[in-house]
Amino acid sequence: MTFQGWILILGFVAILLALTKPVGAWLFTLYEGRRTPLHIVLGPVERGFYKLAGIDPDAEQGWRRYALHMLLFNVALMAFTYAVLRLQGVLPGNPQGLAGLSPNLAFNTAISFTTNTNWQSYGGESTMSNLSQMLGLTIHNFLSAATGIALAFALFRGFARRESKAIGNFWADMTRVTLYILLPISIVYALFLIASGVPQTMAGVVDVQTLEGAKQSLLLGPVASQEAIKMLGTNGGGFFNANSAHPFENPTALTNLIQMLSIFLIGFGLTWTFGKAVGNTRQGWAILSAMLILFLAGVTVTYWQEAAGNPVLQRLGVAGGNMEGKEVRFGIAASALFSVVTTAASCGAVNSMHDSFTALGGMIPLFNMQLGEVVIGGVGAGIYGFLLFAILAVFVAGLMVGRTPEYVGKKIESREVKLAVLAIAVLPLMILGLTALSSVLQQGLAGPLNKGPHGFSEILYAFTSAVANNGSAFAGLTANTPYYNGLLGVAMWVGRFFIIVPMLAIAGSLAAKKYTPESAGSFPTTGGLWVGLLVGIILILGGLTFLPGLALGPIADHLAMISGKLS
Repeated sequence: MTFQGWILILGFVAILLALTKPVGAWLFTLYEGRRTPLHIVLGPVERGFYKLAGIDPDAEQGWRRYALHMLLFNVALMAFTYAVLRLQGVLPGNPQGLAGLSPNLAFNTAISFTTNTNWQSYGGESTMSNLSQMLGLTIHNFLSAATGIALAFALFRGFARRESKAIGNFWADMTRVTLYILLPISIVYALFLIASGVPQTMAGVVDVQTLEGAKQSLLLGPVASQEAIKMLGTNGGGFFNANSAHPFENPTALTNLIQMLSIFLIGFGLTWTFGKAVGNTRQGWAILSAMLILFLAGVTVTYWQEAAGNPVLQRLGVAGGNMEGKEVRFGIAASALFSVVTTAASCGAVNSMHDSFTALGGMIPLFNMQLGEVVIGGVGAGIYGFLLFAILAVFVAGLMVGRTPEYVGKKIESREVKLAVLAIAVLPLMILGLTALSSVLQQGLAGPLNKGPHGFSEILYAFTSAVANNGSAFAGLTANTPYYNGLLGVAMWVGRFFIIVPMLAIAGSLAAKKYTPESAGSFPTTGGLWVGLLVGIILILGGLTFLPGLALGPIADHLAMISGKLS
């Protein structure tokens, strides 16, 4: 580890902390449906959308109606994307003449981008046409991210409102988030990327002459516009197979830093928005503090392990850190930081090969996802996932003080606790169940390129990434098969919507409750004790739940590496 590496890590956190309140305040304005400076230009566009669709933005919905509209919207988008991908070969915007995707790959990809997972069982530049990238995929980068933020707003209203049957209007939330935060930032962001050297063109291939005089064909396309929302919306699907390790997606150290900042930007801001929504910004800072403790712990372990290097090579006299699978432009510190950022959020973009990390260095990205991706987390999804753990934490605290637990003025009763447990239990049941199934079936065992413990880790990582809606991979797994495309698609759908629906039910239940003021017997939920309890509950319920997978995979892999018996 180096001093410069730690300056990068601490500077990264400092910049985000400085941006937390401004971003959170802007999101709070959208949460309340108030005017912003952008309404002068975009207000008529917003009203035009409502008129075209026949929507009254002031007509609020109960949680069931909110959930139904959200599900129907996502199913329709998924079906549309499936059709675009299957018909790619006969649609325009296909300068390379690429064929349509197979049914199982189109199924997997359509679900992947609908659920904000952006898992890719294909190489983008050799599989997707420009039209498919823009119309089939980038549209989801905006709308799946907007869905996550809208759902977070719904849960915030559940905590903030008193004796109300409504939690907002799904269509209004979606429209405002897309128009007033995702779209404006993405436009400015894309222009910055273009200025930095990221391509933005409808051309498919450009032939150039290298310095040695040879001819080389460069694959291009509308990259910058997809890259911007890919990061801001914690999507992660790369235009190129190498993702953010590719110089056309991530050309400089500055673009690398901006990409990492943009992954966390909205997640940081939403913690402040929550505090403001419930009338106490200290609540938001307490949540962010717990998130940062977990994040910095993960970065420390990953950076330490990657900087220490491979012990097998060191015994052979090869000194230095682990540079296998890393871009020399970025080095170990920036690669380790990026790996933790992208898996702490539900992004999945990578600037290095996680499959080439040391055993414990690769365990942290895996562990981040197995916590439910609540360490900052995806846009919207991170904060509402974290609040599910907060409900369980305050329930435990209530047992300690011997009274009905309360959180931000709402009594947490058996209905909320049961629903929170139901949502959180989805992850271990799906991850461990599908990993176990794939570890015994021939179709599953045909996927890993490595045998033994690391091959198991590749399977475990794939299903963890799918259920957690992350999208990164230990890419030693051959996933473009009917078996993995089908099973991973189901995992992504369950991991997204089987958590969302119980969460919305909690929002509806809380909104209907009366406000309960704090008393001398209330457990404080803003101080260090609360932050420590949150961290502990997340590690116990989120981490130890997955101990069988963690023990059998990365730890066995680490022991094999130390003993020098890697296959």
